[in-house]
Amino acid sequence: MTESTPTPDQKLEQRIAQFENMTAADPDNDMAHFSLGNAYLQAGRAAEAAQSFERTTELNPDMSKAFQMAGEAMIKAGWEDRAVAVLEAGWKVAATRGDLMVRDAIADRLVSIGRPAPELDASTKKEAEAFAASGSFVCRRTGRAGTQMEHPPFKGPVGAWIEANISSETWNDWIGQGTKVINELRLDFSRDEDQEVYDRHMREFLGIDDDLLAELKSDT
Repeated sequence: MTESTPTPDQKLEQRIAQFENMTAADPDNDMAHFSLGNAYLQAGRAAEAAQSFERTTELNPDMSKAFQMAGEAMIKAGWEDRAVAVLEAGWKVAATRGDLMVRDAIADRLVSIGRPAPELDASTKKEAEAFAASGSFVCRRTGRAGTQMEHPPFKGPVGAWIEANISSETWNDWIGQGTKVINELRLDFSRDEDQEVYDRHMREFLGIDDDLLAELKSDT
């Protein structure tokens, strides 16, 4: 008797369980908490998602995307005042680090709930100008300065995006995390479904959501 194929909801619950195990085994792993938050949000568990994203910001206060996602989850959970404080903090991080996509997305979200878009104060503007002048490569995943990759890690649009947006340090972190994924889930790359599980974990770790993935594939 063959096993039935898991439904999308069952697959999502499996991923949630996997990320819960990862955060339990390594509580200071900001990437694992971020991925768990994404999985909770996809499952409609907004309050739990907000807590995971907020934990991510505590572990990595430079990750502006985590502030943005925490705010989104809080709004869905009905915690609007708390969300505004988190979004405003994330806007400042994004503006300082030159993450303009996240900065503008947060500003638009605040306006959509009737709150004013933040403005740069003198100290934040000075900090942003100094960071921009440093010429540092900023990892889009972590918000931290790092080393830009010399070559794509693999062929195709996703590999090219990783080269342009992900630091070598973050990619090396994924290699270590990916090894844990392989071992914990006992993945066999001779099976297409196991390769897809690995690839999804990689995309979630690096912040490549389904919308971005579709956009990258449409450009080819």
